[in-house]
Amino acid sequence: MNKHQYEVIVVGAGGAGLMAALNASKTAVTAVISKLYPTRSHTGTAQGGIGAALGNLEEDHPEWHTYDTVKGSDYLGDQDAIEFMCQEAVPAVYELEHMGLPFSRTPDGRIAQRPFGGHTNNVTGKPVRRSCYAADRTGHMILQTLYQQCIKNNVQFFDEFQVLDLLIVNGVAQGVVAIELATSEIHIFHANAVIFATGGFGRIWKITSNAYSLTGDGVAIALRRGIPLEDMEFFQFHPTGIYKLGILITEGVRGEGGVLVNDKGERFMEHYAPHAKDLASRDVVSRAMYLEVRDGRGINGKDYLYLDVRPETVNKYATLDGRTRPDGTPYQVTGEEILQKLPDIIDFCRTYLGVDPIEQPMPVQPTAHYAMGGIPTNIYGQVVLDENNTILPGFYAAGESACVSVHGANRLGTNSLVDILVFGKHAGIHAAQYARGAQFQTLPQDAADFARQQLDRFLNNDKGTEKISDIAEEMKITMMDHVGVFRTEEGMNVALNKIRELKQRYWNIKLDDNGKVFNTDLLNAWELGNLLDLAEVTTASALARKESRGAHAREDFPKRDDKNWLKHTLAWLKDGEIHLRYKPVVITKYQPKERVY
Repeated sequence: MNKHQYEVIVVGAGGAGLMAALNASKTAVTAVISKLYPTRSHTGTAQGGIGAALGNLEEDHPEWHTYDTVKGSDYLGDQDAIEFMCQEAVPAVYELEHMGLPFSRTPDGRIAQRPFGGHTNNVTGKPVRRSCYAADRTGHMILQTLYQQCIKNNVQFFDEFQVLDLLIVNGVAQGVVAIELATSEIHIFHANAVIFATGGFGRIWKITSNAYSLTGDGVAIALRRGIPLEDMEFFQFHPTGIYKLGILITEGVRGEGGVLVNDKGERFMEHYAPHAKDLASRDVVSRAMYLEVRDGRGINGKDYLYLDVRPETVNKYATLDGRTRPDGTPYQVTGEEILQKLPDIIDFCRTYLGVDPIEQPMPVQPTAHYAMGGIPTNIYGQVVLDENNTILPGFYAAGESACVSVHGANRLGTNSLVDILVFGKHAGIHAAQYARGAQFQTLPQDAADFARQQLDRFLNNDKGTEKISDIAEEMKITMMDHVGVFRTEEGMNVALNKIRELKQRYWNIKLDDNGKVFNTDLLNAWELGNLLDLAEVTTASALARKESRGAHAREDFPKRDDKNWLKHTLAWLKDGEIHLRYKPVVITKYQPKERVY
């Protein structure tokens, strides 16, 4: 048995994990465990920017950012946490700048900012330039910058290790169990504080922007250890994924003036969001696209629409909208400017579609993108166990695997990067403080047994008949068809029954590889179990919520119901059954009202 001991263990090396590790390492001996090399983490795909009310190009305030986030959350976000995040966003951006992150710049050298969906001037209601960006490679630059800083700070990295279990001793988190991918050896990491920053679980759906690695590992591990999951019914579909592939086309395209058009060549968003138009919040735009396709206005009658950022189109609608540059001159662009601001997006489209966005519109469709729900925490990243916010000592979560809840029913664009920076930082600071004052518990002799049992079920199942790929494909199609942009009771019941059938078949999987060196077949099987558990919790939570709110849109309950459903869902998995309870939303300044875009 391989054993290691650190004061703080961080699981996951994306933006939240690296931010947590960097801040924890300032006062505590810290290690990061990641199933990927850190700079391959999914934060690297974030394109459009970080929302922060710097006011570099026009008037803006953290209070405006707070209100936009509350409104965007469809009033399900906890307002104390949202206010904390939006206030902390400004120093977080400057902190990254001081670390050396190469932000795009204004002519006079300040951090450049651009509009993004749902971010507004709260006086005029018009879009405000709040997104701080590094071309369309913002997440990539964050990963590189934070990884360098962690190396400088002597953070220890265990790359290509898959965490399989959370160790809880006497009601206190005490480390994790992991498998080393290269050898299949089991390792125990003993720690006084454990931070989960393992990302989302978009691989539940057929069309997703999420990498193959986003299988909800940390979220599923917590669920199996008796920790509830919060607001799992709310999963965001980003409006603009590349047709059939789901690869994300950043909202920054629309921030730079791109527009969505249907088969008739109409800019249809002005019918659904007369003020914000193409820069309405993501749930509004995704539903509008779904309705356009359903009503027969998809391109050539198919299930996609066009995103048009050709200079002539951008300039036409900029004139119609009265859009101006920061100096007050009319907003007019050239193909060279578009290429400079969106180089990766243009390259993606040329590579995967054979489409040049400078000369042709891009075929897009909504893609499963972001989990608003996850492991419930407070603003310091401490994991809470129930509706009374009882803390599990020593256990923290941050980023997409956590639910603070600042995103509520729908996350605004750019707020994912704000989330990982702000709450990753504070989880790291608090975890280090806690770990330095805590005592290591004695681990039981059987600490690794539960993790081993999960793997042995597959390794020893010589008579299995099921294939991982078959079960995964049926799950993804079922979730896409019945728990997607629009939902109904009938459809979700079909999905729930199907997921439970797949969970039974799952234990009859036969592996093609029983070896020990980089056995990805074994790990794929284990990850599929995570996705099936999370698909079941997502569907059961959505079926119970009889209203439409944010990303949870029910055709049989089309209205938001604040009287009965202004509350967070908590879901437990006990003895194979999903149990739901609820806790109130924290409301401070902003009483719920109808969202208008």
